[in-house]
Amino acid sequence: MTTETMNDATTTAATDLPTWDLSVYFESLDDPSYDDAFGEFKAGVDELEEQFDRLGVGEDASAGASVGVETVEDVVKRFNDLGDQARLLRSYVHGHITTDSRNERAQARMSELQPLMTRFGTLGTRMTAWMGVLPLDQLIAQSGVLSEHAFTLRKMKTEADRLMSPAEERLAAQLAETGGNAWAKLYGNFSSQIEVDLGDQRLPMSAVRNLAHDADAQVRRSAYEAELAAWKENELVIASAFNSIKGEASLLNRRRGWGGLLNESLFRANMDEDALNAMLSAARDAFPVFRRYLRAKASLLGHSGGLPWHDLFAPVGKRSTWTYGDAKAFIERHFRSYSDALGDFAARAFREQWVDAAPAPGKRDGAFCMPTRGDESRILMNFKPAFSAVATLAHELGHGYHNMCLTGCPPLQRQTPMTLAETASIFCETIVKRAALRETEADEQLAILEASLQGACQVVVDITSRFEFESSAVADRAARELSARELCEIMRQAQLNTYGNGLDENVLHPYMWAAKPHYYAWRSFYNFPYMFGLLFGLGLYAVYQNEPAGFHERYDALLGSTGLDDAASLGQRFGIDIRDKAFWAESLKVIERDVEKFEQLARRASSNA
Repeated sequence: MTTETMNDATTTAATDLPTWDLSVYFESLDDPSYDDAFGEFKAGVDELEEQFDRLGVGEDASAGASVGVETVEDVVKRFNDLGDQARLLRSYVHGHITTDSRNERAQARMSELQPLMTRFGTLGTRMTAWMGVLPLDQLIAQSGVLSEHAFTLRKMKTEADRLMSPAEERLAAQLAETGGNAWAKLYGNFSSQIEVDLGDQRLPMSAVRNLAHDADAQVRRSAYEAELAAWKENELVIASAFNSIKGEASLLNRRRGWGGLLNESLFRANMDEDALNAMLSAARDAFPVFRRYLRAKASLLGHSGGLPWHDLFAPVGKRSTWTYGDAKAFIERHFRSYSDALGDFAARAFREQWVDAAPAPGKRDGAFCMPTRGDESRILMNFKPAFSAVATLAHELGHGYHNMCLTGCPPLQRQTPMTLAETASIFCETIVKRAALRETEADEQLAILEASLQGACQVVVDITSRFEFESSAVADRAARELSARELCEIMRQAQLNTYGNGLDENVLHPYMWAAKPHYYAWRSFYNFPYMFGLLFGLGLYAVYQNEPAGFHERYDALLGSTGLDDAASLGQRFGIDIRDKAFWAESLKVIERDVEKFEQLARRASSNA
């Protein structure tokens, strides 16, 4: 590997790439207006705590016997107001930390904010317990405000049966500051600061992982080997974080009587086990299709068997260089071909600097979109000059559009589960991918189709491997802590079970449990909602193609309602039964047709070589 090659990979994204603008909220972390906002939030938490104490909320089983509807409405309004304030403060500080975890002032601000967020979270737990003793149906019937919040309040009432005693819940929330939350913070800070020796350079982990997409096979292999060596060198700290977070989650799950972390995750996803099993069963039936894709790609890259992990993200076909400017123009144009509202949204996000796209030391790997204030969001990614980054940008803008559709909903109505949170992102990504396939020649179609299948394979096959890993790891963690070696073995077996002969069994990624921050940011089973989002989004896109008239309005209404009903009920608005395996199989057939096209193009490319 030459220094020039590595410099290209790490500096391309640092040129002419935007960083997001947070100054519209507060001029700096020391802006007096930030202190004012923090003080206002603290005063609101103090007042709501005092009100809860007077009413006996979450403390006294008889607290709901004589409460009036106006009191409950007032509590709901106060809680929503605090939720808006909390969202802005947290996203502002989080925005500084995720772009530079070495920012000591941002870390100090988060340390100040976290105890207050814990108190606010405890108020939410007390409110949930209160819903369990209120005559909720009677109150909802008397109030338009409560009727609008009916789904959320009834869900709280159900969850109230799973709460520990008030004293235990308070203690659990307080201990989380030095327990699971602290371990998650440690993981985020520690992993973002890992630097990797590669050739004669020392690079951030995010830059090294980006090299998995490099056109040079030796660069990809060297980066893969260096990445695994770096994870191994740092495995003790990360394994400790994993064990602590999952151990705490399992203990609290048992104490609350959920009967397993998956049951709790399904409840929070507004989804039931029948729907999950239908989806996973259809996915497993489709694994042979994905293995065909992987072996066809392996053949294109000169491998006689399965694909080695370091070539999993290798570009194939004629790869055009996509600048960030190209990506913006392409996305806005094709978003607008779907609807002016979506095109206007993308234009605004670019114009107002909502995106932070340049890899940097201390910056978090991966991509995400976070709501900030009103209809605004901020998007983090690490842009590289390839179509896969264009698709990622479209995906995250989809999240932002979803946030905009939720603008009229107060926080208690915005609690979109992960399953439905991926709906708009997958839909927007599909718009861009299909457009790219229509507008390119066969050799470039191969590259774009491969990027699309690469993403689908990650969301269906790799997500299943992560689901299997977490199922096994959580079960084993119930008995004792797991070593890094054991976690690697569980991950490797999960990859063998899912990828099968599509990958070279001797060149896998046993440290995927260390590389994926989702294991540390969520208590458990963050993974299956991504598959739901892909296949549900593809299903909706098929509805759009078959019945375009009036689809935009119905779709925006769906996005604005994702916190107001369960996934099955929302799916029924479009004639979708998520408990029927056939629905998921139909969505997977869209991917199978893409695999067939990929195989044809791959054979043509091989014959012309």
